[in-house]
Amino acid sequence: MSARTELLLRPGLPSPAAAHAHRAALLVLRDSLRTAHLDAYSDEPWPADVLPSYEHALSLAETAAPPGPRPAKRRDLGMGIDLDPRDDAHFTVLLDLAPHTISAEAHGDEGPLFSASDTGTALWIAVTPAQEALLGERLDALGIPRTVFTPHEGRGGRFWDRLLPWAGR
Repeated sequence: MSARTELLLRPGLPSPAAAHAHRAALLVLRDSLRTAHLDAYSDEPWPADVLPSYEHALSLAETAAPPGPRPAKRRDLGMGIDLDPRDDAHFTVLLDLAPHTISAEAHGDEGPLFSASDTGTALWIAVTPAQEALLGERLDALGIPRTVFTPHEGRGGRFWDRLLPWAGR
């Protein structure tokens, strides 16, 4: 297991470039991902090219809903949709919606590796040195400067450990 570097997407990136950066990060992380969750909500209208994935996400949520009569407080099917990033169709949903959703997370065996929020304006990733190099190559190919990602300089400890201290890794 290689040490991971935590990277943040710099704020102020135009939407198309931010979406490409989200997708590039997911593509380099894919082999490390085991689970993913997203909310099928956005603060902006969904782009037309991702509407099939949005519909697929809602269909996955409906399929995962418990059978039988629902309680008076119906579960919001658009929240916390579980995805398996090893499944190509699920990964496509994650690739398409993560850059636009209010919340998407993906985890590997070691814990959180990808967290996107705020309708594409916030992104945190944890990458190995090899993944960071591959991410740089993907960004170069897209014409996006590598500097769109900056090392996360926290006050010590992993980002998620500070955010969720009760999780105690």
